[in-house]
Amino acid sequence: MSAVQHKYNGILLIDKPSGMTSHDVVQRIRRTVGQKRIGHTGTLDPNAEGLLMLCLGNATKIVQFLTGADKKYEAVIFLGKSSVTFDEEGVDHNQSGSNVPDLSPEELNQLLAIFRGRIRQSVPIYSAVHVDGQRLYKRARKGESVDLPIREVEIKEITLIGFDKPYLRIRIRCSSGTYVRSIAHDIGEKLGCGAYLSSLRRTSIGKHSINDAVSLEHVQQLYENKRLQEHLLDVGQVLEFGAITVSDTFRPQVLNGSGLRKDSVLNFEGSFVEGDEIFLKGSDGCVLAVGHARVAATHLASAKCDNLFSYIRVLN
Repeated sequence: MSAVQHKYNGILLIDKPSGMTSHDVVQRIRRTVGQKRIGHTGTLDPNAEGLLMLCLGNATKIVQFLTGADKKYEAVIFLGKSSVTFDEEGVDHNQSGSNVPDLSPEELNQLLAIFRGRIRQSVPIYSAVHVDGQRLYKRARKGESVDLPIREVEIKEITLIGFDKPYLRIRIRCSSGTYVRSIAHDIGEKLGCGAYLSSLRRTSIGKHSINDAVSLEHVQQLYENKRLQEHLLDVGQVLEFGAITVSDTFRPQVLNGSGLRKDSVLNFEGSFVEGDEIFLKGSDGCVLAVGHARVAATHLASAKCDNLFSYIRVLN
């Protein structure tokens, strides 16, 4: 059976506006380009804005390898009130606010330092995480009591941008799966005055920056002017691990998952050891498959086994 052909294959960086779900963005791009096979690599809350990475066509096969990238955010936290959802949506505006302490930059930096490193974080009850087969926010709206899942996440950087009482602005680089609104809530708990996430903007995913993203309106213009392809990243530009370039004679055998021998290896890129995720590519740079290395990069030339690569996904 021949491979399904798609009009567009690659990765599109979108600047998501506030007020749309990530699924809304996917649906809009599907309608714009007339192509169903499109997915994203990590949800942004509806009230958040910023970088959303979309995979089009054959690039949807690598979504699972992109979801774990570090994320960077800029957050505005309102001090003095709490929220059941940890963001502005769940604020009771009839609630009287608490006194917000006067905080120096030194005191704020000491506070933020508490959250740096590996931390255990409760998943917000108003979230899309499944517990016992049902999304948490649906159970919360029913008034059900739920034991919230605990996640271990890593806050790699958390820095102060500014404080204009009651608004605290911070910048965060964190592991995938981190809830920034939980950090906002916890900051309020530490200060004893309550806090919630007022606004959030994702500025990077891995090595990719919001500066390279396009708006939904711009996508429409690019499509109408037949220039959208120019703004798509190749799969090889977003996979951040090692690679093996295979010979042109071996390339057709990738589709069948054939074992890779050293005489079919032209060269390799990156430093990898046995078990690491790597990808195979052709001499033209086209990514062919993703899988695990069965031999370290430094041992490829002397390897005696008949299969140097364990397949996970075949792309072309």
